[in-house]
Amino acid sequence: MGLSDLIRESTLPWLSGAGEYGDVVLGSRIRLARNFQRIPFPGRADLNQLATTRLMVERILPGIAKTLGTSFIVADMEKLPKLSRSVLVEKQYISAKFTKNPQHRVAFVSNDERMSILVNEEDHLRIQCMAPGLALEDSYELASRFDDLVEEKLDIAFDEKMGYLTSCPTNLGTGLRASVILHLPGLVFTKNIQNIVNISPQLGLAIRPIYGDAKESFGNIFLLSNQLTLGFSEAELIANLKTAAKEIVSHERQARKALSLYMKERLEDEVYRSYGTLRYARLLSEREALSLLSKVRLGVDLRMMETPTAKDFGRMLVRMGDSYLRNLAENENLSKNEIERLRAQKVREILLEKAPRPQSEPIEDI
Repeated sequence: MGLSDLIRESTLPWLSGAGEYGDVVLGSRIRLARNFQRIPFPGRADLNQLATTRLMVERILPGIAKTLGTSFIVADMEKLPKLSRSVLVEKQYISAKFTKNPQHRVAFVSNDERMSILVNEEDHLRIQCMAPGLALEDSYELASRFDDLVEEKLDIAFDEKMGYLTSCPTNLGTGLRASVILHLPGLVFTKNIQNIVNISPQLGLAIRPIYGDAKESFGNIFLLSNQLTLGFSEAELIANLKTAAKEIVSHERQARKALSLYMKERLEDEVYRSYGTLRYARLLSEREALSLLSKVRLGVDLRMMETPTAKDFGRMLVRMGDSYLRNLAENENLSKNEIERLRAQKVREILLEKAPRPQSEPIEDI
């Protein structure tokens, strides 16, 4: 796989629908923030110092890749078109902040796409590992192994009392950010999601919608992550997040069960109407598409229908992104109407893979 494949591909391994608690937990992510001694944080470093940081990582990466038994795809922000960078942001391989000042910013994505290494983001090194389902320990094991290999070669900024030194004080200590992506239509529909949001800070956690904001979200997809890093071990932070995630999964499943028992007809109607709209719509906004897709995924998880599969759900999430669609069309100036037409087409393509295709519905290739 090359960089062009990474950008153009519509599948994400960590959105495959596999993994433990995969009906609710879409994916898990571990991020470790690390900095090198005697070099200012990226926000304060000059171009020569940023170049030095990049060179340090590039020198040791081939050896690390060999030890890990993988290879890395290089995404140089200076060389990448703005649209390609935006696609990588949508796919969560890099952050939006990483693209703003591209000089000497480079991402290394492992060939199996489980790991992305950001050089000169907010910190000198951001080690990010992702996996489908609730797999925090597996992701941390991989990130920690990479981290250990780096520390064998380079001097990391570490203080006996403060732990790992980071550009943001909230990351001091372990430098660990663990998170899980949750699909919570049951809790949203039964209006219990706010209870989860309110209690999370008391547990040292935060939950926020991925699409939209706290006032108005859509798609029913949320990110749950730790807010504390100082004074706790990595194992404690991960265990706390995992316990909370399991509890939320339990509440979500109970909400789904209640909906299927007491509102079965209405729920089935919502699911099949949503499928019908996705199946035949010629224009789809991102907001509408995500809302409809969430209902269809709920129907699949409740075994109201067999298709689209959980893996298809992940593919459609990727294909709905504005930047992904512009890049696919090789036209960054697509109008709103053109994007909505293309989004509807790409969703139909996936749904039509699972059903006989009427002759009146040809699929246009891009």
